[in-house]
Amino acid sequence: MIIGIVCGYLCVKHKQLESKIVPIFQVLRVIPSLAVLLLLLPIIGTGMKSAVIALVLLAVPPVLMNTVVGIKEVPSFMIESAYGMGMTEKQVLWKVQFPLAMPLIFTGIKIAMIEIIASATLAAKIGSGGVGEIIFTGLGLNRTDLLLIGGITVGLLTILSSLLLELINRVVMRYKYVKS
Repeated sequence: MIIGIVCGYLCVKHKQLESKIVPIFQVLRVIPSLAVLLLLLPIIGTGMKSAVIALVLLAVPPVLMNTVVGIKEVPSFMIESAYGMGMTEKQVLWKVQFPLAMPLIFTGIKIAMIEIIASATLAAKIGSGGVGEIIFTGLGLNRTDLLLIGGITVGLLTILSSLLLELINRVVMRYKYVKS
């Protein structure tokens, strides 16, 4: 999240940076998860370290892209009004742009979370362990029980993380849920 949001903000602030950074991360979105994991093998090797780097590389694009779009879509009259009220650039960013961009940024975070959970199971192929190991063992031994255990676990992790993010969303953006 830190990498995606900071890079997204920098891309909006410095247009020439956007033309360099965004295409790189758009390409990363197209490359399948397993390919990213396998491309890191010769560079970093197997294990948890390469899995974490690959998962971070897979998680940054949705957060970055949604941050860029979210900040760009803040209506210009709102920004003008904030400056007209005497706000500094930092105040406009924290009190106007980020709060209005937050729904889109949060959507990017949700997408990234789900991609990480799904891709983490594939990371077992490069020796990082986890639930993916159960799934791949079940595939290798043709055991439906192991496949069900692994699949249900991944499904539950996805649902629980989605619920947790929805709860955080409701706390952060509580103004959307106030009954009138």
